[in-house]
Amino acid sequence: MNYDKQIQTILTEAGERGVSVQTIAKHVYNMNCTFFFQPDYEEIRNYVQQYLLRNSKSPQSLIESTGRRGYYRLNTAGCADALQMLLQFREEHEEKEEEKPQQDLSLDLFA
Repeated sequence: MNYDKQIQTILTEAGERGVSVQTIAKHVYNMNCTFFFQPDYEEIRNYVQQYLLRNSKSPQSLIESTGRRGYYRLNTAGCADALQMLLQFREEHEEKEEEKPQQDLSLDLFA
């Protein structure tokens, strides 16, 4: 489902500190709201919660609990796929920052 990729993207952006189920649900909800369609927030929150619980059971899973109740992150120690996702996200983020040369387009008021 589309929500799965969105959850993984949010966890990738969160990094090592992790993020709460509620925050993930809000982000997924906002990613799927349009002018003509608003999904049910409770349905999305339940889906996110079940997805995180289901995918954090084994030590080799993509997602792990941070130790704090309701907080999750990518399992970079036990899963090579999670580490690869994190590295790819960092590389993409660094490339985007480098591509933004700022030009001074302000008008000179004292000329």
